Amino acid sequence: MSVTVEERGRPNSLDYRVFFKNAVGKYISPFHDIPIYANEAEHIFHAVVEVPRWTNAKMEIATKDPLNPLKQDIKKGNLRYVANVFPHKGYIWNYGAIPQTWEDPNHKDSDTGCCGDNDPIDICDIGNKVCSRGEIIKVKVLGTLALIDEGETDWKVIVINTEDPESADFNDIDDVRRLKPGYLEATFDWFKRYKVPDGKPENQFAFNGEFKDRDFAIKTIKDTHEFWKALISKNSNAGELNCMNTGVSDSPFCCSAEDAEAVVKSACAFGVEDPIPSSVDQWYYYEN
Repeated sequence: MSVTVEERGRPNSLDYRVFFKNAVGKYISPFHDIPIYANEAEHIFHAVVEVPRWTNAKMEIATKDPLNPLKQDIKKGNLRYVANVFPHKGYIWNYGAIPQTWEDPNHKDSDTGCCGDNDPIDICDIGNKVCSRGEIIKVKVLGTLALIDEGETDWKVIVINTEDPESADFNDIDDVRRLKPGYLEATFDWFKRYKVPDGKPENQFAFNGEFKDRDFAIKTIKDTHEFWKALISKNSNAGELNCMNTGVSDSPFCCSAEDAEAVVKSACAFGVEDPIPSSVDQWYYYEN
């Protein structure tokens, strides 16, 4: 799928946004307008890269803003950067989300016993390429980890970019364990500890932290797609979520290209980037 990005505001500032355009230049929502499937028959999904590997800025789809651009998460009025919890530097995969999915906060998951986190389902791309912010990639699903984040179900789906030269060798979670030894253990460790530098406890997991296989992960993604369908058709309560879209023609939230353009034009003009605080490069050490 041919998608380009348009940056607005100053990078590394509170007003920075990344908007998305389709092949004909129409503004779209990365949450609602990019199809979930790149190839449904082969279970190949689209994914939106929010955070390139090795970077720290916690960029995310702004689910409550019109057109859902990428923006940096804010904590206590400051831009949020994940700490480097030794030995991990920033995010250790390309991190992002699968479009047209939604972890419904009103649905209690029968496996985890917790409700959804109100976001699209997250992915960790273990391919070799360091992707760019806002890049749309096609991914194979390999498995999933069930993070319980402050009492909410927050699935972390392990995927590999189909363009990766090694992607043919990866078809299930055991292939990751065999061909990239240590990566799953590092992934578990990363999610367990990444909030500790912020003064929060270690995260908990369903299934005792066990990675579930490809089939389980695909079913989970399909379930979240059904929740999204209810959301975009106004059959679920959206709450504060913004469902504005330009491509889901039967959605009551579908808007004109002119309305979408007005949203982008109202954002700050693209400008010179602000410096990243030097503290972002510091290591954080602690004993288990």
